[in-house]
Amino acid sequence: MLRRLSIRNVVLIDKLDLDFHDGLSVLTGETGAGKSILLDSLGLALGARADSGLVRHGCDKCSVSATFVLPQGHPVYRLLSGQDIDLEGEELVVRRVVTADGRSRAYVNDQAVSVGLLRDVGDYCVEIQGQFDQHGLLDPTTHRSTLDAHGDLGSMALAVRDHWRAWRETQKELNTARARIDKAREEEEWLRHAVDELEKLGPEEGEEERLAEERQFLMHGEKLVAALNDASGELSRGKGAESALRGAQRCLERELEKADGRFEPIIEALDRAAIELEEANRSISATLADLNVDTGHQENVEERLFALRAAARKYNVPVDGLNALMKDFRSQIDQLEFGEKELSRLTAAVAQYRSAFVEAAEKLHAARKEAAAKLDTAINAELPPLRMEKASFVTDIAKTDENEWGSEGIDRIQFTVATNPGSPPGALNKIASGGELSRFLLALKVVLARVSAVPSLVFDEVDSGVGGATAAAIGERLHLLAKERQILVITHSPQVAARGRTHFYIAKRETEGTMVTRVDALVDGARREEIARMLAGHSVTAEARAAADSLLEQPR
Repeated sequence: MLRRLSIRNVVLIDKLDLDFHDGLSVLTGETGAGKSILLDSLGLALGARADSGLVRHGCDKCSVSATFVLPQGHPVYRLLSGQDIDLEGEELVVRRVVTADGRSRAYVNDQAVSVGLLRDVGDYCVEIQGQFDQHGLLDPTTHRSTLDAHGDLGSMALAVRDHWRAWRETQKELNTARARIDKAREEEEWLRHAVDELEKLGPEEGEEERLAEERQFLMHGEKLVAALNDASGELSRGKGAESALRGAQRCLERELEKADGRFEPIIEALDRAAIELEEANRSISATLADLNVDTGHQENVEERLFALRAAARKYNVPVDGLNALMKDFRSQIDQLEFGEKELSRLTAAVAQYRSAFVEAAEKLHAARKEAAAKLDTAINAELPPLRMEKASFVTDIAKTDENEWGSEGIDRIQFTVATNPGSPPGALNKIASGGELSRFLLALKVVLARVSAVPSLVFDEVDSGVGGATAAAIGERLHLLAKERQILVITHSPQVAARGRTHFYIAKRETEGTMVTRVDALVDGARREEIARMLAGHSVTAEARAAADSLLEQPR
């Protein structure tokens, strides 16, 4: 529960330290004294939106810290443990600092944290409820979670969310696959035509370069043939170069023995030359045989080369990329057959996940109906003590059409009330008046407090618009609720204020030429005087003091 609230330089508050106890604490004071500033300060420490306007004039920053004492096993321990923040003992200190330029910093036990984490911590520690809080009874979007919390249906609701997520994600996957297959089907005829065309063309890696070189060679073929023939003619002119070399070799060989070894190198050189000349003649003959200078062959080479290049331009790829493109087109065609199987698998999976969601949602619906009956009974039992004997509270649960299903299930849930017998139940904000809404809210909080893990509840003028016996009844219910939770109430009702175990008085005072808000803990005579003022106004009478004494005699 909240043990201490320390505020520095927030609007009209320069320095304030408040110590709270368990049970019911009441805060009273004149209108405009600064009660809302206290709530804004507490909200700031719990992660509410920071505003530079909260910084006291002339100061560079403001800060608020709140100290809580929480029992072991409280959910906030698990939350902080997941962020590597360990609590020492049972004390938790949250702090928020806001600078004059609107920047803010958040801390948990002096360790810097995100504002989001601070807000999560705050949600586990304190619930602040105003008379027309749009995140409370008036907002139907909260009714489902409120009912689930009361019925302890969290695990069932989580199962429904898991089934919903699996269903919708698989449905999305199916839609994507179907769109891909549909697009492939539209292109199938073109793909098959392209594959057929490329298969007939039969492109090979490196073919363009080879054909281009051959074409270049063939373009000069006649000149090359003439050159080879001329070379052959020169080598065979007269008796021929080879015949001359062999003749010279024979002349020397006849006198070899007489030359005393001097002819041997010459003979060997002539022999080598003859062999090389013979090889040259064979190469000339072979080249002439291989060199196809037929005009038809050149045309075939050029036609093939131009066909490859035309296909490359058509499909916007290099010539060497045609083969890979053909394989890719084949793969896309194959994917059509595989895609059909994938569509069948996903369609079956969607049906399976939808069935699992519907089954879990139906079970949750039945459990919600049962929990709603118990909630209605409990809240309606709280209404007579709050002077609403003729009113009734009804949790309306209706199954929705499939297009309205969601991760929370198949139910539309709304809290409705009827304030007069025979009148049909209606939405809270359309049926209940301000005072009636306050009491419905209080009845709901009394019931929910039995299952909530939040140790501290703050009510801002829950008694607004009521007085007399009704205000006394509200004070009684707050007194009972404070036996289970720490309750802080800002009130203008003396009947409620008299029930408080602790009483704080909020007032504005002028100090050194500037207005500041002060909060004093009232006891004994001072408290009696404040309640008398609330009864009588500024002119406190003996009768008002006597009435205050009567109120203070009630259990606190």
